[in-house]
Parts: sequence; C-alpha cells; structure tokens
Amino acid sequence: MRYGHFDDEAREYVITTPHTPYPWINYLGSEEFFSLISHQAGGYSFYRDAKMRRLTRYRYNNIPTDAGGRYFYINDGGDVWTPSWMPIKADLDHFETRHGMGYTQITGERGGLSVQTLFFVPLGETAEIQKVTLTNTSDAAKSVKLFSFAEFCLWNAQDDQTNYQRNLNIGEVEIEESGPHGTAIYHKTEYRERRNHYAVYGVNATAAGFDTDRDSFVGAYNSLAEAAVPFAGESSNSVASGWYPIASHNLEVTLEPGESKTFVFVLGYVENPDEEKWAPADEAAGIAALQVINKDRAHALLSRFATTEQTDAAFEALRVHWTTLLSGYAVTSGDDKLDRMVNVWNQYQCMVTFNMSRSASYFETGIGRGMGFRDSNQDLLGFVHLIPERARERIIDIASTQFPDGSAYHQYQPLTKRGNNDIGSGFNDDPLWLILGVAGYIKETGDFSILDEQVPFDNDESLSESLFEHLTRSFDFTVNNRGPHGLPLIGRADWNDCLNLNCFSTTPGESFQTTENQSGGVAESVFIAAMFAFIGPEYVALAERRGLDDVAAKARQAIADMKQAVLDHGWDGEWFLRAYDFYGNKIGTDETAEGKIWIEPQGFAVMAGIGTEKPADGGPSIAERALDSVGEMLGTDHGLVLQYPAYTSYQIEMGEVSTYPPGYKENGGIFCHNNPWVIIGETVLGRGERAFDYYKRITPAYREDISDVHRLEPYVYAQMIAGKEAVRHGEAKNSWLTGTAAWNFVAVSQYLLGVRPDYDGLVVDPQIGPDVPSYTVTRTARGATYEISVTNSGTQGARGALTVDGVAIEGNHVPYAPAGATVQVSVVL
Repeated sequence: MRYGHFDDEAREYVITTPHTPYPWINYLGSEEFFSLISHQAGGYSFYRDAKMRRLTRYRYNNIPTDAGGRYFYINDGGDVWTPSWMPIKADLDHFETRHGMGYTQITGERGGLSVQTLFFVPLGETAEIQKVTLTNTSDAAKSVKLFSFAEFCLWNAQDDQTNYQRNLNIGEVEIEESGPHGTAIYHKTEYRERRNHYAVYGVNATAAGFDTDRDSFVGAYNSLAEAAVPFAGESSNSVASGWYPIASHNLEVTLEPGESKTFVFVLGYVENPDEEKWAPADEAAGIAALQVINKDRAHALLSRFATTEQTDAAFEALRVHWTTLLSGYAVTSGDDKLDRMVNVWNQYQCMVTFNMSRSASYFETGIGRGMGFRDSNQDLLGFVHLIPERARERIIDIASTQFPDGSAYHQYQPLTKRGNNDIGSGFNDDPLWLILGVAGYIKETGDFSILDEQVPFDNDESLSESLFEHLTRSFDFTVNNRGPHGLPLIGRADWNDCLNLNCFSTTPGESFQTTENQSGGVAESVFIAAMFAFIGPEYVALAERRGLDDVAAKARQAIADMKQAVLDHGWDGEWFLRAYDFYGNKIGTDETAEGKIWIEPQGFAVMAGIGTEKPADGGPSIAERALDSVGEMLGTDHGLVLQYPAYTSYQIEMGEVSTYPPGYKENGGIFCHNNPWVIIGETVLGRGERAFDYYKRITPAYREDISDVHRLEPYVYAQMIAGKEAVRHGEAKNSWLTGTAAWNFVAVSQYLLGVRPDYDGLVVDPQIGPDVPSYTVTRTARGATYEISVTNSGTQGARGALTVDGVAIEGNHVPYAPAGATVQVSVVL
C-alpha cells in the first residue's frame, strides 16, 4: 500500500494523506540552523546543537504520536481546523505534503479555504521561514482568522524536560506589537544572565492579537486539539511570566472569491555580543537600561523576509543550491527507483547525516548523543563529493578528539567540538575509520596537503601533530592492541556497540557501552581484523606518496600478517568467525546453537580480498563460501539479518546484543548499515546480479508498495528492519540517521554502477547484473566531467572493457582530466 508518490521532476515525495503508518519527516537547513518537520507539521528547531540550543519544544513518546510542532489554526466563521491535520484532526477536503530538498510544503483545504505553508531554512540564515498562503476557493467572500503557534523550549532540551522547579519560574518574553516589519514575539529566558542569544517569531503583518502564555492559549486541561484561543476566535494578549512561554499571532484575513493572500512568518535565532546585549535606555519611551533586548539583529533578519518577493528569492536560491549539489553524480538507467535513489534521495540523506550524525531524529532525541567518531568518518564517504570543503573541516574536527595513543572519544559534541566524556572511549574500531575518511577525501579532491595540517590530540593544541601522524597512531593502535590469536582486541566493542565482550553486566539500567567490568586482553574482533586488511592499504598508499617507503613496507607486512591471522584463526569452515570472547571462546561459529553466523566479518573480509583466491581444485573460494552462507542463512525478502539464529536468552558474556527480543536490532534484525558491505563483497567476486538483488531488498524506493509493512519513509533508509525471527518481520525503525545512507551510496555508485575515485583517476568497474542492461553515469571529479556509458550483458564475472575518448585502454583506470574537460567513457561488459 502507498501513501503518496515520488515527483521525480520536482525532487519531492508527495504524501497525499495524513494517515501514514508513522510520521514521515524531513530536515530543513544544512548550515547552522536546523528543523525537523513531519508531514503534519510536527517537530522542532535548533541552532547547531539539538540539546543546548533548542528553540522549540517537542515531546517524544507523546500520545498521540507527533503531537507538538509549529501549527497554524484556522477559524472560518466558527469552523476551527488545522491545515496540517494535526493537532485538531478535522477532516480535510484536500491534504498534501511535499517533502523536498531542504523544504516541506503542507497544503490543507476545508470549506472552500486552501491554506498552503512552505517551510524552509534559507541559505546563510539562522531561521526557519514559514510562507503561508490562504486562498478562497469558494464563490463567496470569506473573513477568517489565522492563529500561529510555537512553543519555546528553554534552550537546554534535557534540563527543559527535567528541572521544572526552576524552569517554571524563569520564562520571559517581549512582545513587539507594531514593529518595523510587523508583529514579533521574543523569547528571552535566561537572557538577563548567562545567555547572549534569544529567539524571535515574527510575521510581516500587524497582528490583531497575540499570546505568549501557553495555558492562556490552550486553556486549562485542554490539549492542542482543543486550544481555547482559536476556538474562541480571539487572542487573549497573554504575557508569559514563568510557566510555559509560547508565541502566537492572530491575523484577521478577508478574501474575495478566488483571492489569495500570503504572510511570511520567521522563527529565528539571534546572538548579540555581550557589549550589545541591551537596547539603550529611553526614559521618554519608558525603556530602562538593561531590561530590553537589543533587537537590531532581529530586525535585520525580519527585514530580509519582509516581502513575499524576498522570500521567494531565498527559496529559489535554496533550490539552485540543491540542483548544483546533486549534479556531481547522476545516473540514467531506465529504472526509475534506481535513478531517484542515486540522483536525489540517497545523496540528500547523506547530507542530513553529515549535519546530524546520529543526534536528532524521530528516534534520537538530540539529547543523548553527539557526533560519532566512527559515524562521522563513514558518513563522510557519502557526502565528500557534494561538499569537499566541509568534509575537510569535519575531518579536522574528528581528528582533534583523538587521543595520543591513537584511540578516540567515541563521540564529540557539535557545539564545542570536544570529546564526550559521558560516552568515553575504548571502541577499538574507531581509529581505523579516520584513515578511511581521510583517504576518501583525498581521492575525491587530490588535496594531499591535509596530511600536513597540524591537528591537536584531545583538543589540546600543545599536543598537535600532523594529520598523517594521527593516521599513523590510528594504524599503530590496531597493531599494538592484539590478542592471543594475533587479532585486534575488541575493547568495549567494535562497530557493533552491542557486542560487549568485556562487560558482564548484571545491574539493571547499567550502560553496556561505558561499563568495562572485566579486562584481560583476550576478547578479539575478527571484524576489526577485516577492517584493518581493507583500510590498511590506504595508509600504505599515503605513506608511499610521502616517500616513507620503510613505513609503507612495515605496514604492508602488518596487513599481510593480519590477513593470515584471519585465515588461520577467523575461519569457521563455511564462514568467518565474528570474535573471540573474554574466555577465548568463539563467537559466530557453527559449534553453537545460536549466533552461528554474523554478517559483519563476511562482507568486510571479502571487501578486503581475504580468501578470494580460487583453490587448485577449481571449487569455490573461501570468500565465495562465506557469502554463499550469508545468502543461505542470513537472507530474507527484506534484507540480510545481522546474525542467525538470534539469541533467545541473555548471554552475559556478550552483553547488550542478547537483550533485544529475537529479530530486532542487533539480535537478528536486518541492520541495514552492514548490508552494503555484502553488496560490495559480491561485486568484488563478480556477482553483480546477487549484489543488485540485495540492494533492492533494503532500498526504500523499492519498498514503497509495502509501506503498510515497512511503515517508515519510502524515500530514505532506515537503520533497522525487523528480521525473520521477529514478530513484525519487515517493519522498519530508526529512519534517516544511519550509516546505511553513506555505505549504500558507496555501494551503488562506486561498485554496482562502478564509478569510484582513486588517487590518480576514476576506477570504472561496473557490476550490477542483467536487471540494468545499459545506463549512463555523469560524474564530476576535480572539475572535469565524465560521461560514462555502460552496455551490460549481465554475465556473471564479466569485467568491463573501457574506451576513453574513442581509444581503448587496458584495465579500468581513467586518469583525471584537467578541470573543465569532458571525458567520454564507454564500457562494455
């Protein structure tokens, strides 16, 4: 069942009913100001940090779901309704939400009145714009009242939801009824003391009334669906004093038949230098010193959106921005689902994960998590071609949180860019991801100078070393922290944070990820070993380019030793082991009844080329046997489960992974993030048909027809889909903020479609199987454009023969052309 459709030309997903199985959301903003917005106007806004600078309040786990957001109420002659359907939920004659690139447009129509609201965050601004257009579609004149509503969060979102003895006493606002650009309401809680920032919610018209006190607007014991002021049809002009500050404007609008009127609302964040916090005293006007906020910057913000024309120009600039961003990689294949995911939605989601990491979604509150060290490095692989200059900045931020021994904070805070002590370190895969992120950046840009950047350890400038030295510490950390089998120690966990082999927790509520009750240098990770074998050659290549031949040779030997250790101690007979536990027992072995096979080492080991050599008898290679086992034991119609069989009881020596019910999350769920590793592994083996089949199983556009099962957005990836042992197999959770976005873009763009950057040129090596018999990729790299046409026989194991600008070449490496050049590449499989 579908609840909408793709509008590919407009790059929008069009939702045609408010009754989706779960709120389907979008993200506004891509610089410093961000908003989450659902198809029914739920969500919230924040400046840079969803915990420390949250402008508007949102309550997770609410009933009904998605109650709370930015709302517009209509009172049309006593008929009160909301064009976003929520919160009043009155029946609408027409409903449509269009989620686009950095904007959302919601249209509701009832009783001959259409209300269309365009929400977006303009480039270069710290504000959400809400352009509201009312149209009289009836044959009679109308006089209606429009009430806006936004509830302010008292900045620190965690304290806002916990410290009521303080917070219910400190709320403060200022009201500007007839300002230079209309009516504006200012939220200035704590501004008189430690804060230099305030929020403004203004409209480019003079309101007939206002409200700033929530209880006055809503009414005692009412919900937002019963808000007293809209039903009364008149604002109370309340002034918040403590309790719950809000902002509401009342606009009285008269419309002739067919007439439209547009209003622009601005929800903004403003900072003032300490010496400019306050408006000057004006005794004649009754303004005392150090009591009224300096509104100059707010007035300047409101002035930039004082007219519809200004607002439309800002929106057009945003559209042009996204058109430019998305022009760097595009495919035309004849498969609409493939094209829309590659060209639009997958890249868009990669940009959102760049901005948010895992911090703020409808499944992450923005309170508990910062930017992940490993997460941000992996996300970089999906967005570096879009915004390489910001990728460079992100790399420096990430590396600055690393410790001198090569380990790292597991997370850092976006506002301070400092490591998160609450989560700490000890996740032993973290260091290697930095090498992969830096290599991905250099391959895309050719900017080897980044390796010479002086970057601090633990944000201590006195400990600064070159970025290349950071990579050396990352590489050496794995070499220097190995266990009895020569495999890397897992620490608190590796990529799978729920595989806690040194925890042994028996205390309810204790964090598996921050508690290390046991340590003995025994628990090892086959997955990190495979990572080392896959990522290590990037360190070798960078060392060689710096003339460090001895360093490169030593590193190359360490990689060879690790590969051999995996073959000697990480092979179970038909697949790779997952790990060794605290007691030296195997994890992921056919010898156990549960958790026999795990997905992570299978994909990564094959990506690393471990066991890909064909045996003398011509039978399947170790790598082929491993991925055959994946298909047989982990495969489902909805994707590949993480491990099988799932654990049915708590395994204290494994930690959190066994706390989930069978089939969910890491306990036998389809953890979509790791499916691309198997997809890439299959392309390494020349099995493109199988790779593309796996790709389609988890890719949302291919799941749109089963939205009643999948439940989440059919335009972006989810982190998890319930596995075959789950009660609700095929149901997704945790959409938007997932490493699946970057890795699946890498899988489809670089390995299935087969166009990936290397240090000196593009590697063109498609492997997609017979479902896509021909396609064209247009790829911009280092200022040149490559038009790559592929004719695909679909023959298993076939590799492409390349012609570059009419000349046949050996191999699959196309050297980089000068900026401005256009290169024609023809590929025949």
